[in-house]
Amino acid sequence: MTHQSSSHKRRHLPVATKRTSKTSPGVLWHEDRLIGQAHVTLNTLQALGKKVFFVTNNSTKSRDDYVEKCGRLGFKATKEDILSSAYVLAQYLKQQGFQKKVYVMGMGGIVKELQAEGIQSTGGEPEVYDGGSLSTLMDKMKLDPDVGAVACGFDPYLSYLKVMRAASYLERPGCLFLATNTDERFPVASKGLVYPGTGCVVRCVETVAERPATVMGKPSTKMFSVIQEKNSLDPKRTLMIGDRCNTDILFGKNCGLQTLVVLSGVTTQADLEKWAASDDPEQHALLADYCLTQLDDLLAFLDPKQEQC
Repeated sequence: MTHQSSSHKRRHLPVATKRTSKTSPGVLWHEDRLIGQAHVTLNTLQALGKKVFFVTNNSTKSRDDYVEKCGRLGFKATKEDILSSAYVLAQYLKQQGFQKKVYVMGMGGIVKELQAEGIQSTGGEPEVYDGGSLSTLMDKMKLDPDVGAVACGFDPYLSYLKVMRAASYLERPGCLFLATNTDERFPVASKGLVYPGTGCVVRCVETVAERPATVMGKPSTKMFSVIQEKNSLDPKRTLMIGDRCNTDILFGKNCGLQTLVVLSGVTTQADLEKWAASDDPEQHALLADYCLTQLDDLLAFLDPKQEQC
């Protein structure tokens, strides 16, 4: 276990009492590189009878894409074990009885999950302003009359025209405004470069549309609601494992789950010490129940001969 300031002591993790674990890919890998023996850890938990769900705010991939990636990196996962923000978005629209078309500011993951539910979409491709007077856009930009929702996800092709198109659709009465997540940045190891996350896309559209988006991913409880619909989960016996406290850990707390933060991604030891020393209750809410340096530290607490519970 790693050190923590005395004002917020971390506890050892009684894994044997937890029937279900939920983890996010930031805990497991950085792009295509495994973090330690994360795959061995989760496979061991599954061998002990624990149900594991892979929960991610990343909307760039579909669940099928994640099943392939998990298998390639040594994790045991089925499509039913994957819960992405793109999937939750599609399920949300399905529950609403949505019959129109979705304008997607994002990538293929959203489009594929919408298609899987029989929901039509437009967008999802680069759209670049080619210069000239902005007034000429009045004649150039054609809006689809069937669009009844805007879905914002990670979009590396974010452009003025896309924001304009999304905000124009959102002027329509009853047009839904959905976002996969509002993560600020990606935990990418780089020499001085900051990789903006989905949050910057969402905030751009919110600013112009003058209305907030309904967020599907962590820390929203909508993700857990989707899992509960298909599985009998006891929140008190479910552990949320994450590397980003303002999404993963808040998600766990919002859903009444136990929480474990690992320091192999976004959150650092310095962050925890700052929040623990703060008098701000919102910062204290970011502190997890447990902490490990990285996920495979959990192996020391797992007994392969342990009875399933």
